[in-house]
Amino acid sequence: MSFKPLFSRALSLAPGRLHFAAHSHHLWPDVSHEAQMRAWDDAMRHADRKWDLVFGEVIPEAQGHVAHELGLPSPDSVVFAPNTHDLLLRLVSGVERKPVRILSTDGEFHSFRRQAERWEEVGEVVVDRVPLEPFDSFAARFLAAARAGSFDLIFISQVFFRTGGLFDGLADLAALAGPAGPWVVVDGYHGFMATTTDLSDVADRVFYLAGGYKYAMSGEGVCFLHAPPGFAPRPVVTGWFAEFGDLEGPPGGVGYRTDGGRFWGATFDASALYRFNAVRRMLDEAGLTTADVSAHALSLQRRFGAAVGAGACGPLGSAEVLNPIREGEGRARFLALRHPDAPRWRADLLERNVITDVREDVIRFGFGLYQDEADVDALIAACAGLD
Repeated sequence: MSFKPLFSRALSLAPGRLHFAAHSHHLWPDVSHEAQMRAWDDAMRHADRKWDLVFGEVIPEAQGHVAHELGLPSPDSVVFAPNTHDLLLRLVSGVERKPVRILSTDGEFHSFRRQAERWEEVGEVVVDRVPLEPFDSFAARFLAAARAGSFDLIFISQVFFRTGGLFDGLADLAALAGPAGPWVVVDGYHGFMATTTDLSDVADRVFYLAGGYKYAMSGEGVCFLHAPPGFAPRPVVTGWFAEFGDLEGPPGGVGYRTDGGRFWGATFDASALYRFNAVRRMLDEAGLTTADVSAHALSLQRRFGAAVGAGACGPLGSAEVLNPIREGEGRARFLALRHPDAPRWRADLLERNVITDVREDVIRFGFGLYQDEADVDALIAACAGLD
């Protein structure tokens, strides 16, 4: 089945392009354009009173969509920001002991990696990094380190951005978490709306960071944090939006909301939330769940992966598939192939108007609703022509 009519605007603007970077910059559905226009109209119609509408209707709807997707007990635990880096800064600022002792991996995305390295340079944090490789033993090694250490914060990806590997030990990590530490923070950017995610059993003990740039199909500016009650009650980095609502704090001191709103920042562009809400309504109206979208993407992954394995994709057959398809497992929405020639392959495909992306020596092919089998066949043909 083809879902291309949902993306007619994006596809018509670049009709000759094969876009296999759904894991990187997902194309936007038509409803997002309508939502963007509505955000403009609402801003001009309501002017100074726009924020009453945003906080009274737009944000609660978006919180409800996130809570439903993740199995959260309350939408009030969700707060939004333009990017996950903003939320990371606020969260880590809430650790009162310095330097902050962090357990993480050598495979985290750059928003955490770069910031952590800079914090280390000035002595604000100490980071223990568990290597992802060898992959088969990673989860056991990471959990052993978490149990053996005395950490303030444990930061780990749900799906690793470079390799596509999934971490399946979240329940074990959550068992270690507590308001006094460690705080468990999950980077869910490559998991949210990419693979079915149920946090209902751990929502009271873990933070979850994600956003809409990729699989939520909503573009930039709609990132969020789920914050468990009682954890990080008074982040030092704080915006003035966090002082609206039921506040707690020392007499004469700075007050904070007790729900996820304690992590609010300041004035932001709300149009991304309009887009996110429109996309979620579109999926509901089409009867599409994350499981359904994942199944569609997986069928395309299988088709392409089988061609790679059969030698039908030219030199790609010599690459190491870092996240091979294993039936019955949750997985990334992309295939990651490691080879020294990956950057050159990506450049050659770009010349053929085939969009992928590369991370060092790993080329990634992402799959989504706006592709069909004919697109995959065209991708296979393009790869077959590579040197």
